[in-house]
Amino acid sequence: MAVYKETIMLKSHGGTPTYVNITPQVREAIEKSGIKNGICVAISPHTTCSVFFEEFVHDYNEAGDEFLQEDLNDVLKKIIPDHVNADQYNYPGEEHYKAVESWPDAATYLPNGDRTALFNGDAHLRSTLVGSSATLEVDDGKLGVGPTGYVYFVDFDRTRERTRKCKIIVIGE
Repeated sequence: MAVYKETIMLKSHGGTPTYVNITPQVREAIEKSGIKNGICVAISPHTTCSVFFEEFVHDYNEAGDEFLQEDLNDVLKKIIPDHVNADQYNYPGEEHYKAVESWPDAATYLPNGDRTALFNGDAHLRSTLVGSSATLEVDDGKLGVGPTGYVYFVDFDRTRERTRKCKIIVIGE
């Protein structure tokens, strides 16, 4: 059995959830792996990000999100409203604020000491529901999905722009 790993870097824009179609990178990793049959796992190591498998939709809203992504945002907002005030969620609590304030790069997370910059409890909960990874078949050296099956990375954290990682692991023979 062989294992191939790579990490891709992605940019999130903040303000709204950021969706990135990572299907081309997944296909390329499978090809580079040389593995003919097995599985491919795409994983987010971030607690406000998810990886999921969905149909590619040819229609986009004005913000550039596919219609299914817009629908997912709408459904998740009904279940988990945007985090807009300190009383809305238990997170972040006082101990978490203190921990972040002690980090060497605290200003990145709390610009000018602004605690509202940590109002991303919604992103953590949404990511928990959607999941941090997608496992897909590798069939005859190719991604084993239909023509409209795509793999997406989403950063639900709206607080700021970030550089994110996604790990792709191909396992098989």
